Amino acid sequence: MKKTSFSFPFSPLPSGLVLFFSLFLTLTSSAQPLRVLFIGNSYTYVNDLPGMLSLASSSVGDSVVYDSNCPGGYTFNGHSTNATSLAKIAQGGWDYVVLQEQSQNPSFPDAQVAAEVYPYARILDSLINVANPCGETMFYMTWGRKNGDASNCASFPPLCTYEGMDSLLNLRYRIMAQDNQAVLSPVGAVRHYIRQYNPAIELYQSDESHPSVAGTYAAACTFYAVLFKKDPETITYEAGLPAADAAVIRHAAKLVAFDSLSTWHIGEYNPNANFSSLESSTQSGSFTFTNTSLNADTYQWFFGDGDSSASQNPVHVYASIGDYTVTLIASHCGVSDTASVQVTVLSIAVVDATNRLLTVYPNPAQNWVNIEGLSPKDAEYRIFDSLGRERQRGKVSQANPRIELTGRAAGLYVLQIADRPVIRLVLR
Repeated sequence: MKKTSFSFPFSPLPSGLVLFFSLFLTLTSSAQPLRVLFIGNSYTYVNDLPGMLSLASSSVGDSVVYDSNCPGGYTFNGHSTNATSLAKIAQGGWDYVVLQEQSQNPSFPDAQVAAEVYPYARILDSLINVANPCGETMFYMTWGRKNGDASNCASFPPLCTYEGMDSLLNLRYRIMAQDNQAVLSPVGAVRHYIRQYNPAIELYQSDESHPSVAGTYAAACTFYAVLFKKDPETITYEAGLPAADAAVIRHAAKLVAFDSLSTWHIGEYNPNANFSSLESSTQSGSFTFTNTSLNADTYQWFFGDGDSSASQNPVHVYASIGDYTVTLIASHCGVSDTASVQVTVLSIAVVDATNRLLTVYPNPAQNWVNIEGLSPKDAEYRIFDSLGRERQRGKVSQANPRIELTGRAAGLYVLQIADRPVIRLVLR
């Protein structure tokens, strides 16, 4: 298939004006700015999409620090060896690196896309991940030409219409995002919605390919929605468009992008905290916590008794019977998620004078309990009811570890062995 290369002079907004607004944002915005690198071609630089995104964001108090390398007609293949693109990616510190392929390439037949597009998307994504371990790759879904791709219609009929070309671009960008575990800016899908429901808004320049100011504004509103995860209808900047048209475009970006963030994988790769707990069958009060969190690399546990841990899969021994809320905070690059589970400790292990763990089981009990971990020497035990009245006493040792409870009424008791901490004992 044949590609059409465009070369436009880069003069979308006066450079001094863009510099002024960028400096103004840096000095006035209280929110931490997003750092975004755009790697693409003329679909990105015509009308200065990065600059328009910055102006739209600043109108609602958000800030974008951006850079770009967008030579006309450039492909992923070209960027994969372009010294400027590689240097900007390797600079690091980007929250997002946006990848936009040549406008026709992803709509070509499967075999051609598999050979000429997907491998270079993978290369660029890999380079981004190495240099920006806390950043994300964002694919920029572009759009079908206004009346299809006339230059390739004869050899590949699906390209003969806008609908055919646009649906292929939509599919291939979804595939690239899925295969690279990346996020997606659905600009093409937003434009499709506007064409369908508001066809009077002209999204194309006269070449029926590049975006008009309205087309770039649609892209800027879409990027705002997916980068900041905020409603683009709050944007007050209108790029010189009629107010009614700008409102329609913002509404389309809200419906297609913001209202369906998960469709475009936004947030899918953020930390997701989760864990399970298992009580030890041999050591009372001991719980093993198995971390099943996703997309996280640091962990902080709070066991509900004042203790904490930074282990991935900790084991914790409780000193007292009771209910405890266990909380796990799973994090990656400053983004966190929290999960909590309540555990109930029905029996505990105590330490005798020889520093051995004492395990009382079963607990709850019926007719008897065993004390495991006693020394050979006899130790006196006493049992008190919930009112503090002594109900039973005797001696236990390694040779005589069993306490008979037959006939004792069901309820809550306290077991004291020598001078060790008391143990709550439940009879049923």
